[in-house]
Amino acid sequence: MDFPETRKIIHLDMDAFYASVEQRDNPVLRGKPVAVGGSRARGVVAAASYEARQFGVRSAMPSTTALRKCPGLIFVKPRFEVYKEVSRQIRSIFAEYTPLIEPLSLDEAYLDVTENLKGIASATRIAEQIRAEILQKTQLTASAGISYNKFLAKLASDYRKPNGQFVIKPSQGPEFVAELAVGQFHGIGPATAARLNSLGIFTGLDLRQQTEPFLRQHFGKAGSHYYRIARAQDNRPVVPDRLRKSIGSETTFEQDLLTPEELRAGLQPCLESIWGHCQRTGLRGRTITLKVKYVDFQQITRSRTLFGLLTSQEAFEQLAQELLTTLLPTPKGIRLLGASISNLETPDDTVGKQLALLL
Repeated sequence: MDFPETRKIIHLDMDAFYASVEQRDNPVLRGKPVAVGGSRARGVVAAASYEARQFGVRSAMPSTTALRKCPGLIFVKPRFEVYKEVSRQIRSIFAEYTPLIEPLSLDEAYLDVTENLKGIASATRIAEQIRAEILQKTQLTASAGISYNKFLAKLASDYRKPNGQFVIKPSQGPEFVAELAVGQFHGIGPATAARLNSLGIFTGLDLRQQTEPFLRQHFGKAGSHYYRIARAQDNRPVVPDRLRKSIGSETTFEQDLLTPEELRAGLQPCLESIWGHCQRTGLRGRTITLKVKYVDFQQITRSRTLFGLLTSQEAFEQLAQELLTTLLPTPKGIRLLGASISNLETPDDTVGKQLALLL
């Protein structure tokens, strides 16, 4: 098989990031099941430590469910400013090696190290050095996946978690994918895996044996994606931050979200991240956009534009949550939530203009 691209891609993912920060900063929490989030009746888990995950506790799970699964669970209020500061530390380490950094969230990113700033030929060695430097500077562990495309690098980073790394070479990619259960594919959730199983598709090899028209017939546009990844194909480049036309954040969830409580809680960290960037840069925007990707990869957006700049975090969060409410009740599971602010300006650019009014 020919491999036209010889890129070296690393997917870096912090281990149980929010919970690990809390355990780092409070020794009493170390080795104990910890959930970042609210413990109240309508609270939701934002993140869970590995000790909590052993009981089946996961992000976006209602707190009452988490407590039933793990009666000794310790809830800690999130400290997003602390997480953002640690994330900045981590990204500064990435920048020592390559300018081609594509952040996915506060705790994970793709790096293209095909040509890197330190002239190191081995992507495996670069990943080792980055993980060691993260541990030294933050006392936190990271896992890494190394491969020739983003899809495989993401799969590889999950393979040796926590605090490990795994390499999938070009000669190994198709065989590696063939042996996986379809439910292990990044981007295929439980509901989609069940639909594939009902069609007699249980492994990557089974998926590879299907035609693209057959997969599109059953899964729409996502069928083409499944056709490619079954062949270990992914030509997406690593896209670094450019001059911003918008400020956005999104999260792909390990389990599909269904309830209003799960969705509101799942969106909140994105809103916190976006407004934190607004505060640091002084930028404000006029347009709020909500992005939703369903379990079948159907993607929709909802937007609202203001006459004037959005000037407070409270107003931003309220409007974003109102956009989310327009999509409730959800007809199917949601695997990704995101938001953005666009039409950016600084407040100095709009002196004398009206305060934000809805169109």
